[in-house]
Amino acid sequence: MSTLFLRTLRDDPADAEVASHRLLVRAGYIRRAAPGGFSWLPLGWLVYRNVERIVREEMDAAGFQEVHFPALLPREPYEATGRWTEYGDNLFRLQDRKGADFLLAPTHEEMFTLMVKDICGSYKDLPLSIYQIQTKYRDEARPRAGLLRGREFVMKDSYSFDLDEAGLQASYDQHRAAYISLFDRLELPYVIVSAMSGAMGGSASEEFLAPMDVGEDTFIRCTSCDYAANVEAVMTPTPPAISLDGLPAAVVHDTPDTPTIATLVDFVNNEPALRHPDRDWTAADTLKNVVVNLKHPDGTIEPLAIGLPGDRDVDMKRLEAQVAPAEPEPFGEADFAKHPSLAKGYIGPGVLGSESDSGIRYLVDPRIVEGTAWITGADSPGHHVIDLVAGRDFTPDGTIEAAEIRDGDVCPVCGAAVEIARGIEIGHIFQLGRKYAEALELRVQDENGKPVVPTMGSYGVGVTRALAAIAEANHDDIGLVWPREVAPADVHVVIAGKANGPQIPAGEQLAADLEAAGLRVLLDDRYGPSPGVKFKDAELIGVPTIAVVGRGVGDEENPTIEVKDRRSGDRQDVALAEAVAHLEAACQV
Repeated sequence: MSTLFLRTLRDDPADAEVASHRLLVRAGYIRRAAPGGFSWLPLGWLVYRNVERIVREEMDAAGFQEVHFPALLPREPYEATGRWTEYGDNLFRLQDRKGADFLLAPTHEEMFTLMVKDICGSYKDLPLSIYQIQTKYRDEARPRAGLLRGREFVMKDSYSFDLDEAGLQASYDQHRAAYISLFDRLELPYVIVSAMSGAMGGSASEEFLAPMDVGEDTFIRCTSCDYAANVEAVMTPTPPAISLDGLPAAVVHDTPDTPTIATLVDFVNNEPALRHPDRDWTAADTLKNVVVNLKHPDGTIEPLAIGLPGDRDVDMKRLEAQVAPAEPEPFGEADFAKHPSLAKGYIGPGVLGSESDSGIRYLVDPRIVEGTAWITGADSPGHHVIDLVAGRDFTPDGTIEAAEIRDGDVCPVCGAAVEIARGIEIGHIFQLGRKYAEALELRVQDENGKPVVPTMGSYGVGVTRALAAIAEANHDDIGLVWPREVAPADVHVVIAGKANGPQIPAGEQLAADLEAAGLRVLLDDRYGPSPGVKFKDAELIGVPTIAVVGRGVGDEENPTIEVKDRRSGDRQDVALAEAVAHLEAACQV
């Protein structure tokens, strides 16, 4: 380490919000180069290459073939698929000196498709699975959390090409199995959850999430069965419809100063004429109508009204997934001025719907089924209607999964309660179908010589994100604790002694013997720092096994070193003569 390009820090960087960011910077693995971009120092690059190696080995073992594309790509393929527009502000766009449009690739579906189109012409060329490990670029509005969410990141993306859906399913299953093996080797805890495809398109979609509180993805898992899903993909069980026969008529009531659900519920429970005959009214008895604007990729703005039970709020991430590639935006005062039929705080279904005077599309939560009765706005300030019945008094344009999910909600598979957790997305697999093949006119001849459009799968692993997730899952209060296969070294040898003491030659010899035995060694042979500083650095850097060559080697009769397991904290004195064999055995565990 006396010549290693390394500088550890005692204090956390000011912009670090999560443990992986703090510790990777403090331990001298990465340095910030720009917002959302990082430079790799030697130790960090060693860890990165180990993660990349494991990813590559598992892809190769599954029979997938590696290719490589540029990160700088022309506009035309992405325009053909619509993603030049759909990606919106997240896309880095630029021009060459002649004015031709280019982009920094956020992902490479188009290029993979064109490569196969260029080379493959027959059913005999399929099935085919190819992959690359390449840097991607996305102009995140707020790059944060170090490597977990940046503008520049490395991803392994692979694509399968098959003639039919049965072949696609086989390729999908093959990639799924490879991912399980891959994340097992990285020693990353993960949950496989149902997911949305979003801008990628396609049908079946699953995410591999590392369950951690710092994760940006919220998912649910059933407390009884094995169902798990990203919140964006959760399907709300639809209650059975209720007969309309005998339901009371809807009646409008004066409800002054009740623009919120809380004030409305309080009012109807305290007004004798409006009280429920059997119980108190709750927020769940009310129908909340929320209006948002949808900004479409072409710049057009469309208002959208969402009806949901008043005890739930709109989950913006769920809404974003449902309306993609459009983006939801707030419905402001200027928008209300354009739609005078909307009484802010008192909006009801009467003025909503494509066929209404407002013309605003109206989508409701799946719980709002025919025959359900609601307290909701009467479209006039200070007025609400009680017993407004879905399917009798109003008919929405459709349903939408936009309401928040809660602990204790019903599992859509078995009916048991679900629980909510957070996770870091480390992998995502899609059954794309024929969207990109059709857009880019990929055809191959079938057995009868007729042109057919292959079906595709897309499979991604965030390589740099996986590294950050490993750091998040493997640290304590004093530093990193790397799993052995991704660690920058197997053994960190710390020489703790005076310049003229026996520790230096003993430590150097031990390091040489360990390397000769095939172990990766990090040797702290620095003269200046105190032993205490060296010990702190070793704990911060996080090599799984630490060998301290200290006072014990001065024992002429029985020279010893101290071996510390970084994860457990267990310490053991080991005879110097037996140190290599002992450390070899420790590194095999």
